[in-house]
Amino acid sequence: MSLVSQLMEYNKQFVDQKEYEAYLTDKYPDKKIAILTCMDTRLVELLPKALNLRNGDAKIIKNAGAILTQPFGSAMRSILIAIYEMGAREVLVIGHYGCGMTKLDAKAMVSKFKEQGISEQVLSTLEHSGIRMERFLRGFESPEEGVLHSVEIIRNHPLVPPTVPVHGFIMHPDTGTLELLVEGYKEDPAFGS
Repeated sequence: MSLVSQLMEYNKQFVDQKEYEAYLTDKYPDKKIAILTCMDTRLVELLPKALNLRNGDAKIIKNAGAILTQPFGSAMRSILIAIYEMGAREVLVIGHYGCGMTKLDAKAMVSKFKEQGISEQVLSTLEHSGIRMERFLRGFESPEEGVLHSVEIIRNHPLVPPTVPVHGFIMHPDTGTLELLVEGYKEDPAFGS
């Protein structure tokens, strides 16, 4: 049985047995927070449990490394929608130790593209179109650096209201231990440090 067949079979049972009822909520985050975090598999269940978040408590935006590569990309757009349309009043950036984006080797990634059949012509066309692989695939030296980078982009974004504190954390992916790097209330002049 294929993976898709297994998923579809399980989903039918889930719906038939009304297991979804335990997760019913609306689209507005009850705790009024938006979280930018990493897509790491270790955080899928650990992060909400470690923060006492239930379904419906937060808008959780995930990408590789919890890093904003550009101020007008899709992750930042999601944060803005969470603030303006969903009622989020605070933003948390949560990175983690052992992140795959730490010291990511862009050249090695490009080699893997080629091994999987992506042609030199495609890569060359992208480069000539302004897509620089070194920048596009940029990681960070440490997870702390990544979190601080994202916090600064959000905090200084021209469309983020000054009344929205932006906090930065690092999580241990085995224990869920959270370390505070930036407390938005103290760091932002709008909150009277």
